[in-house]
Amino acid sequence: MPHRTYLDPYRRSHARHGPAFEVTLWASRQSQELRFRVFSEMCFLAGKRILDAGCSRGDLAVWLHQHHIAFARYIGLDALGEVIEFARQRADLAGLPVEFHVTDPLAEPAALGTHRPQIIAVSGTLNTMTQEHAVEFLGHCWAHASEALIFNFLSDRCGPLAPPQADPARRLPLMKLLDWALTRTSQIVLRQDYFPHGHDATILMRKA
Repeated sequence: MPHRTYLDPYRRSHARHGPAFEVTLWASRQSQELRFRVFSEMCFLAGKRILDAGCSRGDLAVWLHQHHIAFARYIGLDALGEVIEFARQRADLAGLPVEFHVTDPLAEPAALGTHRPQIIAVSGTLNTMTQEHAVEFLGHCWAHASEALIFNFLSDRCGPLAPPQADPARRLPLMKLLDWALTRTSQIVLRQDYFPHGHDATILMRKA
């Protein structure tokens, strides 16, 4: 199935590493957590129903808990069943009030609306998608978030000293994604200042 090809790098990573941090394909825990902090700075998450689309091991839920951001509900969706099982076990051990479901939200977009999310968060999920799949995926997320969509991606408008990206990671067109967002809402926040040389960007879209 064409929609599933973006999952292949994660499947290969899981075959090598199991549910260890490396399965996320993040460069480091520090870079992952910096992106989470940017989410929390741009979007008020406390007391909200949050859906993490492409949640992998559920690291965002753990980060929010560790930083005392008390969400009303957290739902994580990911297509890799083995990774979701790890997320569930870790959450149970920590006593986190969260739930995880095995779902590919690009192939099964209706799952995004099942839990009535106020905020849909997309962190790292777009990195292996083509521009066409990324826009399709974000469109589904925007349709099902009642208040806001926040997402990050590797920006193609980075500086010349930004780290080069090799397969499977892809840089996505910042201006096209920004224009896509602005055709849906005027309530936009863009940040590309949290890594040196504009390596990464985050867009917050709010509904009126």
